Amino acid sequence: MQEFEQMFRTATQAGDRALRTEPRAVAAHYDRRAGKLVVEIQNGVVLQLPPSQLQGLSGASPDELAQVQVEGAGFGLHWESPDVDLCVAGLAHGIFGTRTWMSELARAAGSRTSAAKAAAARQNGRLGGRPKKAAAKHARAQSKPGSRRAKG
Repeated sequence: MQEFEQMFRTATQAGDRALRTEPRAVAAHYDRRAGKLVVEIQNGVVLQLPPSQLQGLSGASPDELAQVQVEGAGFGLHWESPDVDLCVAGLAHGIFGTRTWMSELARAAGSRTSAAKAAAARQNGRLGGRPKKAAAKHARAQSKPGSRRAKG
């Protein structure tokens, strides 16, 4: 019985600590005009998140997104349909889903094209392609103030 009491005391302390330190939602709603999920944290911070970035919500309709519920003393957000649960602390730290989901978001972000990226690629092509990492590192080191250059 003593072991159970110690485990209970430890768990209670951990829960109390989480209530004091972890970000918790006091309110959440879907802003249809902005197209954002709005989450108000207990410390006054307001998160505005695009549903397209949140795992399980990218294909949800505005009506479905509006059905967000704050659960678990504010530690979580829940939608019945689609059946999605998100961690408020994770959202506050920029974690919008599983590791696989976050990798997919990063991959998609890296594949974006712009006029500046296209111009840089053309310039690198004229110079013989993408600079080698070792050469670029050496060039940066030589251009730093106070770097020693070999005098010939």
